[in-house]
Amino acid sequence: MTQKKPSPLSALPSVDRLLKTADVAHLLAEYGRISVIHAIRTALAKARTEGTAGKPIPDTTVILSTVTEHLAQLALPSLRPVHNLTGTVLHTNLGRAALPEEAIKAVAEAARGASNLEYSIDEGNRSDRDEHVEALLSEITGAEAATIVNNNAAAVMLLLNTFALGKEVPTSRGELIEIGGSFRIPDIMTQSGCTLVEVGTTNRTHLEDYAKAIGSNTGMVMKVHTSNYVVEGFTAEVPEPDLAELCRKNSVPFAIDLGSGTLIDLEQFGLPREPTPMEAVKYGADLVTFSGDKLLGGPQSGIIVGSKKHIALIKKNPMKRALRCDKMSIAALSAVLRLYRDPDSLVDRLPTLRALTRSADEIKDVTARVMPAMADALEGFANVIQTACESQIGSGALPTRKIASTGLAIKPKNNSGTALNSLAAAFRTLPVPVIGRLQGDSFVLDMRCLEDHPSFIKQLSALKLQQ
Repeated sequence: MTQKKPSPLSALPSVDRLLKTADVAHLLAEYGRISVIHAIRTALAKARTEGTAGKPIPDTTVILSTVTEHLAQLALPSLRPVHNLTGTVLHTNLGRAALPEEAIKAVAEAARGASNLEYSIDEGNRSDRDEHVEALLSEITGAEAATIVNNNAAAVMLLLNTFALGKEVPTSRGELIEIGGSFRIPDIMTQSGCTLVEVGTTNRTHLEDYAKAIGSNTGMVMKVHTSNYVVEGFTAEVPEPDLAELCRKNSVPFAIDLGSGTLIDLEQFGLPREPTPMEAVKYGADLVTFSGDKLLGGPQSGIIVGSKKHIALIKKNPMKRALRCDKMSIAALSAVLRLYRDPDSLVDRLPTLRALTRSADEIKDVTARVMPAMADALEGFANVIQTACESQIGSGALPTRKIASTGLAIKPKNNSGTALNSLAAAFRTLPVPVIGRLQGDSFVLDMRCLEDHPSFIKQLSALKLQQ
């Protein structure tokens, strides 16, 4: 009687057998039993699939190597640092503003243990977490009071819900913005429980348009800074002081949403003018909202400054608690705001401002230092040339303004879209992933935001290219 030939799959070791090997002992100690068993089962399942398809059955050494690689990948944090070489300084997908060292230290201290987040050390009783930033914000902006929430969209929603729940909010038709993630002013008004009243036209809005729209059911008037687009040509908008005066006469709160928000005059650095909270307060706005993680250079947060009366009402809204910032964000924002007390040192200490004002010569120097190592790493695969390029601020700030920069244009010798995509993918697999932009037939790396070029150069040796 002829015996049935055993299946090649029978040569595969069992999970228990692998767990008893000396090679797995250190994996168990490092990653834990549950993770190791899952990795082993995954590797064995892959081997069975390949064996069934007629491929060679891997030996134990190969299987354990697969297990080790799988565990190493699982151990990597999901949120990782990357090199932002896209040319967009405040890139929403890449975390927007980089924090200064002072803020990083403050976050670490706040996270390490207990803190006086809502506790008055002087009085020995409960306090308001806004106290850690309110005085600073009032000092810088000139507002009577301030509060913060977790982002600017939340700040706008809180304003609307506090003052216009079940009421109308006149807003210029030309200011009904949409930002990233399909966030739209009309939608946020609906979700806040108020009714949008469009005034004027897309390109021209006059004071009388607002006057006609204000009535007994008006909760507030809102003016929105169009930070992510520009309407040019035959245009007209109402000056903030005039609109503030109209609202005062009608006893209606006047709010300005600045969106990005900057606490300094950007024109001194050769950048276009961007409205500031200080100006809005001076013009007579009762409430002003802006972001903490854009031009301000801090953590994600939505900042509201204004009169004591109006801020007090906002703090009483139950939604305020749902939208509040955590201790790490407050620690970071407080540290960043303290830097603004010394405006002369901001360029050196605030990464966002440092990147935006970086000199052309410095960027060219960094590019020149990186280029030889890049050419060596890509030898035989792609040509590398120094190229002039244009950076942008990002996150909806000054959308029409480009900033001259320098970078590297990498063009695969195999001139195909597949090769170009493979090249970009290879840079994303580096220990610190490199994110650039595809432009024409090249992969472009804008060097404006690259500060630690020695570490960047060192990791190029790990670049794995598919020919």
